[in-house]
Amino acid sequence: MKDIVEHLSERGHEILVVVPEINLLLKESKHYTRRIHPVPYDQEELERRYRFFGKNHFSERWFLNTPLVEYRNNMIVIGMYFLNCQSLLMDSDTLSFLREGQFDALFTDPALPCGVILAEYLSLPSVYLFRGFPCSLEHTFTRTSSPTSYVPRFYTRFSDRMTFPQRVANFLVKYLENILLYCLYSKYEDLASDLLKRDVSLPALYRKDTIWLMRYDFVFEYPKPVMPNMVFIGGINCKKPGALSQVGSCVSFGLPCFFMGKHPS
Repeated sequence: MKDIVEHLSERGHEILVVVPEINLLLKESKHYTRRIHPVPYDQEELERRYRFFGKNHFSERWFLNTPLVEYRNNMIVIGMYFLNCQSLLMDSDTLSFLREGQFDALFTDPALPCGVILAEYLSLPSVYLFRGFPCSLEHTFTRTSSPTSYVPRFYTRFSDRMTFPQRVANFLVKYLENILLYCLYSKYEDLASDLLKRDVSLPALYRKDTIWLMRYDFVFEYPKPVMPNMVFIGGINCKKPGALSQVGSCVSFGLPCFFMGKHPS
């Protein structure tokens, strides 16, 4: 997201980044200004959760218990994301500042719905930058067809040429995803209802007028239908190769953030 924001800034757009006060990646930059909101955890807690998540992510697991193990592991960081979202949506000063900002659009990752809720609250169109989520979020919430007969579900390790028993298993996994979606997102519906002062259905919010920038290349995916508002931008991940470090390498993670943009006058 930072790469895209930097290009937008160079073209004259004004960018505001809404960011938690405790984060790993979103420091000050000449390309955007920041609006910082408080969160109920410290830097040590953030780094501890990411280390624990990374360690468990590569642990061995049995096929049948993979969804449960993966769910528990993801909740280590997703629980922190929920605290982050709750803090933002209860921060009246930040919400008032954003309402008065007269922004043109909101740019966010829809894997977690805080940005989706905020866009509805501010009555802004959204642009989603999305790589993927275990429950086929982009298909489930947009009503895009995803036939279980040839589109394998996450964690199954099936190909698009499945045997009949594999297709049955794929069908069952799809229904298990509905349970997972409820466990992950039901709390966000309560947050949205409190903020918007009405009953809220998250799928309905996701189906508002939005552009989905799909951060993968369709030629590396299994054939599946997509909606007209889904645009493949897999090349955004391509960078010029650099020399490998002789010491080692590491992976950095960042908390969700929201980029608010104004078109150049």
